Amino acid sequence: MRTVTAVAHRGDPYRVRENTLPSLRSAYARGADAVEIDVRLTADGVPVLLHDTTLDRLWGHQRPLAALSAAELHGLTGGGVPTLDEALKETEGRRVLIDLPDATPRTARAVVGTVVDHGAADRVAYCAGPAAMLALRAADPAAEIALTWTTLAPPRPALLDAIAPRWLNYRFGLVSRELVDHWHARGLLISAWTADTRRTIVKLMSHGVDSITSNRVDTLAAVLTGRPGGRAQKTGKEPHE
Repeated sequence: MRTVTAVAHRGDPYRVRENTLPSLRSAYARGADAVEIDVRLTADGVPVLLHDTTLDRLWGHQRPLAALSAAELHGLTGGGVPTLDEALKETEGRRVLIDLPDATPRTARAVVGTVVDHGAADRVAYCAGPAAMLALRAADPAAEIALTWTTLAPPRPALLDAIAPRWLNYRFGLVSRELVDHWHARGLLISAWTADTRRTIVKLMSHGVDSITSNRVDTLAAVLTGRPGGRAQKTGKEPHE
């Protein structure tokens, strides 16, 4: 029987502010097999956990991260935005999926360097679109990659050869049994994001996916284990893509 991995999207964002250490802890406590985090660089090159390009949505400051040093970021958020270094310490021994939105070669090198310094390469995978994953592959020829793909048109063979992903990471609405079977036959695993309802999760399971990413990891874990599961109240800092 195929095992489906439960991935918590940015932690447990409907209970605790996304991409924070308490959110990661909450996700694991509620049944996550892995957590997905977004990583960007500060102006002085420190990898930190933040999905957006600015602090506006989550932290109430209309400041672009790229213009802030790590020290300035710490001051504006009271230390609420963790560094990747802190996140890897917090998740010691557990699986982590690092999303690299808009990553450049500089970002890829900094992130891979931090992961290697922690001895965490065997428990970390990376996801993002083609440009970011090409940069990541150049930085780490052995990295585990989930290539994020947002269309039913298949990736070109030359792109797959260059990135050499282990996974294709699809938006959940694109996934079908035929698509999963097609890529399984070619040796690739399929992950789907972001599934937040029991109905969608069950449907993805029936299609044979290998991993599901959800903002509601308690619901996801409950469905995967066949037990009842409830929903959390909103925090007022709801995630978006």
